Amino acid sequence: MASFNLTPSDPSAFILTGIPGLETAHIWISIPFSIFYVIILLGNVTVLFVVGKEQTLHKPMYLLLCMLALTDLSTSSSVIPKALCIFWFNLKGITVGGCLTQMFFLHAASVMHSAVLVTMAFDRYVAICNPLRYTTILTNARIAQLGLVGMIRAVLFVLPMPLLLSRLPFCANRIIPHTYCDHMAVVKMSCGDMTINRMYGLVIALVVNGLDLMLIALSYGLIIRAVLRISSKTAYQKALNTCTAHICVILTSYTPSLFSSLTHRFGQGIAPHVHIILANLYFLLPPMLNPVIYGVKTKELCDKVGKYICRK
Repeated sequence: MASFNLTPSDPSAFILTGIPGLETAHIWISIPFSIFYVIILLGNVTVLFVVGKEQTLHKPMYLLLCMLALTDLSTSSSVIPKALCIFWFNLKGITVGGCLTQMFFLHAASVMHSAVLVTMAFDRYVAICNPLRYTTILTNARIAQLGLVGMIRAVLFVLPMPLLLSRLPFCANRIIPHTYCDHMAVVKMSCGDMTINRMYGLVIALVVNGLDLMLIALSYGLIIRAVLRISSKTAYQKALNTCTAHICVILTSYTPSLFSSLTHRFGQGIAPHVHIILANLYFLLPPMLNPVIYGVKTKELCDKVGKYICRK
């Protein structure tokens, strides 16, 4: 395969190098990337199809699963196809407009994903702590409203990122050592004053992740308090089982993100390819595992999926 000239001839383009230091292994790296992406598409589309077709699944919890599936598809699809183009065809160029657009969609989808996890924690809180009023508190219409609020929040928080960057001058060397247009990676390409951009990115990360994690922790604190008051062992186990899938999803979603953020900001001694691989795991592992976790842990959904598979 012909090597790509890393000096961009187009002054309005960036170069995404892929995984620095592992360029010779890009073809091999693309194999797990492509397998994971196919699993992501199959798993999440299956959830959307089954819930959409089955009237008995038109409930708040399954609507939240559909929202989660949509955000998983959005985050992975905003990153993985371009990464595979780099690995397979050496297509490393991306216009500044395309780069900023990719940045907006991947960060907005990530913020929306976090909002869905918070809503799911609230759903579990109401189901365990106030079960008699569950159907009146969490209706399908209210879930849709909460989803709309989460989407508006994501757009309002993330939109200033590309808008602020579009006003900055970029240096002649526009080589981004990454597989996608991460906010901080693009900020480093600027020759202007980057203080506002750096501060805004840090504040958004702290506000969104910090606030959402606090709300999730608060919900589970109240859930644990309610569960400890249950005298019946059967009811106690049933209450805990209803939260298992959501806790697993939280761990798979926030752990790669946390490790990636910490290594990016404080892991100066860590090799660049480790940073990039950890960052990509956030767009691969949670979207791939989430449908599996809920498919295994949610009997009603598992039965409906099994019904369609048996038909085929």
